[in-house]
Amino acid sequence: MSGYWKYLGKKFGWYAVTLFVAILLNFLLPRLIPGNPVATLVASTGMTDAQAIKRVYDAYMVEFGLDKPIWQQFFIYIGKLLQGDMGKSFNQYPTEVSEIISTALPWTLRLQIPSIIIGWFLGNALGALAAYRKGIFDKVFFPFFLFIAAVPAFGLGIVLVHFLANTFHLFPARLGYAFDMLINWKNPAFILSVLNHYRLPFLTMVLVAIGGQSLGMREMSIYELNADYVKYSRLLGIKDNKIVWYVFRNAMLPQITGLALSLGTMVGGNLIAEIVFSYPGIGTTMLMAIRSQDFPLISGCTLIVTITVLAANFLVDVICGIIDPRIRLTQQEEG
Repeated sequence: MSGYWKYLGKKFGWYAVTLFVAILLNFLLPRLIPGNPVATLVASTGMTDAQAIKRVYDAYMVEFGLDKPIWQQFFIYIGKLLQGDMGKSFNQYPTEVSEIISTALPWTLRLQIPSIIIGWFLGNALGALAAYRKGIFDKVFFPFFLFIAAVPAFGLGIVLVHFLANTFHLFPARLGYAFDMLINWKNPAFILSVLNHYRLPFLTMVLVAIGGQSLGMREMSIYELNADYVKYSRLLGIKDNKIVWYVFRNAMLPQITGLALSLGTMVGGNLIAEIVFSYPGIGTTMLMAIRSQDFPLISGCTLIVTITVLAANFLVDVICGIIDPRIRLTQQEEG
């Protein structure tokens, strides 16, 4: 196991460096956007007195720490992050960024987690059937999902909104609930409205997940079915159902790591698709922040996406090290 811990130690070190670089870019890039968000914020107050505007402008610059050199702003930003403080939103001042994200993130998770898991199971089942049974699964269903896999989630979302929502009126076209309702999870009418608006984004995400997973499972299953150990097992007279079990178990290993990556990257994976449906998740929140040059909110959203992606990749490395003994053997040989 010493080789495995050495392997994890190296991975953790690289991920720590990557996280620091990501935080640095996360801080710098929003500030490179042309324009002055503080001036925009002051202009929205509607004041006309020049001296009053100057005083308010200076007060906001101090409040947001923009009166200091950029390097000092960065270290202040790091210090606040270590305390769990992402700052206050420019556009929704004085609301905390963490409060805005904590409101939007559950909407993204409620949409992404079920769609990824259901799409994973259905995609792998269809991919395995296409590889083993062939026939109608390989000639009809699989080409359809191959086409779906090639279409980005936001593109499929636009198509489904046009036909299923705007043309045939089968689903609501946008928002996470009826526009004339307030968020109240104790109200049955609100819950029904949420479920009604949930269907089309969920269908879109599931179809995209099925397309990608079925493609990967089919290719891995075909590779394993043509492997030498399968031919040798059949020559030995081993029952076909037992051989198929081992084939699909081996083919599932990359799919399991793919599931871990999908769950980890779900926060950032289909953000543009959320924007298509105006779904009140992280994607729509980030778009609003970019439009209003809300530096703290942009940084907060991208930081959440970065952390989940890095955590997912590290988790996959941990799983691979446990499942695949070749990794431990390689580390022992290097040691």
